[in-house]
Amino acid sequence: MKLPIIAYGDPVLKKVGTDIEKDYPALKELIANMFDTMYYANGVGLAAPQVGLPIRLFIVDTGADDDGEPGYKRVFINAQILEETGEPWVFNEGCLSIPDIRENISRKPNIKVQYLDENWVEHTEDVDGLAARVIQHEYDHIEGKLFTDKVSVLRKTMLKSKLDAISKGNIKTDYKMKFPNKSKKR
Repeated sequence: MKLPIIAYGDPVLKKVGTDIEKDYPALKELIANMFDTMYYANGVGLAAPQVGLPIRLFIVDTGADDDGEPGYKRVFINAQILEETGEPWVFNEGCLSIPDIRENISRKPNIKVQYLDENWVEHTEDVDGLAARVIQHEYDHIEGKLFTDKVSVLRKTMLKSKLDAISKGNIKTDYKMKFPNKSKKR
């Protein structure tokens, strides 16, 4: 089932997610719905706050590479980034909760992440490149941060009217969204 994606401006996107337990209600269904939602919206990652849940859960699927090799696909429960290393590199990022805005964001290329998968198996993994970037972006969501928080004050000021328009629902997307400041028509 495709879930509505929460738009910029909703307080749930600024909350630090809480850890979840193995008996979290309908967890497998939630994970399946998040993958359906992410694929429908053409995303490579989706965090639970983006579907309205302030919990420490996100998914990643970078898709197949140019050579047809399988991409990096994982479920991250209660993740912790233990280490970020390497020379920071800039990449143009976007976000399903902030449609039509892309910004150059600097992140370190190598991470060590600890997490539980959908079967509650614990992993500690070294990840690099695009997969590391996507993990860092989604991890930021469960920490109550958005990629727009990483741009300069000047750039954020320049984006303010676009961000306000998104929060009010004055934007068209190919996927269902929930807007925090959309005025109700009477």
